[in-house]
Amino acid sequence: MDELQLKLCDIQGRLFELSAEKKYNSAAFVKAFMTSDTAKALDSEYNRMQWAGEEYLLEEIVSAAGDLLTADGEIYDTDILYWIGYIYRYWHYYSGEDSAKIYKQAPVETMKRNYMIFHTMDPVLAIEDLKEIHNQQ
Repeated sequence: MDELQLKLCDIQGRLFELSAEKKYNSAAFVKAFMTSDTAKALDSEYNRMQWAGEEYLLEEIVSAAGDLLTADGEIYDTDILYWIGYIYRYWHYYSGEDSAKIYKQAPVETMKRNYMIFHTMDPVLAIEDLKEIHNQQ
C-alpha cells in the first residue's frame, strides 16, 4: 500500500464521517456511495476524483443520490463510519475488487455489527475475516 493509496483511504474515511456531521442516514449514505459512479471513479487507476476532498465527494454523492439520502434514520458514530470508509477503500487496493462488489460481500450492516471486533485488527486481517463471513452465508 503506497502513500497515495493510504491517503485515499483516509479521505474516504473522512467522507463517511462527514455524512454523519451532515445528518445523513448512515446505512443509506454508505450504500449510495458504494454503488455510485463516484466510488467507481475512485476505484479506477487514475481519476480526477482521487484528488478531490471529502466535501466535494459528498456533494457528488448527494447530487447523484437525490431523495435516497435523508436526514431520518440512524446515524452511526463517526468512529464507526470512518473505519467503514477506510476499510472499504483499503479493501479495494488490497484485492482490486470494485466498490460495488465489496459492498455486496460486506454490506454496511455487516460492517457495523463487526466494528467492535475488527476495528483494532490489521486491515488485511479484518478484510479476510469479512470475506470469510460472506462465504459462510
